[in-house]
Amino acid sequence: MTNLEGILENWRTERIPVTIANRTRRIYSLVAGVYPVSSYLFHAKAHRIALDFAAIKDGMNVLEVAVGSGEMFSRIAERNSKGLNVGVDISPEMAAMTMQRMRREHPKINCTIEASDARMMPFRDQSFDAVMCCYLLELLASNDIVRTLNEVKRVLKPGGTFTLIMIGQNREYFNRAYRVASKLVPAFWGQQMDKRGIELLEACGFTTEKERTITQTLYPSRIVLTRRHS
Repeated sequence: MTNLEGILENWRTERIPVTIANRTRRIYSLVAGVYPVSSYLFHAKAHRIALDFAAIKDGMNVLEVAVGSGEMFSRIAERNSKGLNVGVDISPEMAAMTMQRMRREHPKINCTIEASDARMMPFRDQSFDAVMCCYLLELLASNDIVRTLNEVKRVLKPGGTFTLIMIGQNREYFNRAYRVASKLVPAFWGQQMDKRGIELLEACGFTTEKERTITQTLYPSRIVLTRRHS
């Protein structure tokens, strides 16, 4: 049994809840109009730190997986005004809304957003210098997490960076509340990944270079900078 197979087997043994992608697509399409409020209250600080970790240089090809309402994507575009900025989101409503925002806020910057599944992205191998991803792995079943990470590795150039944010697990009061919320609405809250994410990343071919845990409005986030093996 490989290291990756062992990790997945442990998850199945512990009966970690899974999330159905189609249900997640529907619920995020419903909340597309109000989701920016959540990002502003709970995620903005983590977004800033993740962008600093990524050290994007102007002129790169940059991909954000699961753009949501575009708070991080807008920051990427500002940092990479002369490069190519591409985003994907499983919700067509989210993708359309965020693309409209980009046209309004950054009309002269090269931006495009696809309504696409992160498990099967429509890009050529080694297309991007850097990939960003915020709060996505929590919404995927364990096998789909592996599929998504393998897709990120496929489209990322050797030596390229993969920076992601996961929901933290360093506050017990938050963990208890999250367990309740994830049982009530699993397609929106998913499962906490902080303590397992690094294992999976490294098993899928990424090397961890930097990480930090922060809290905003009682909401913990873990920011991780990794690099694809050459």
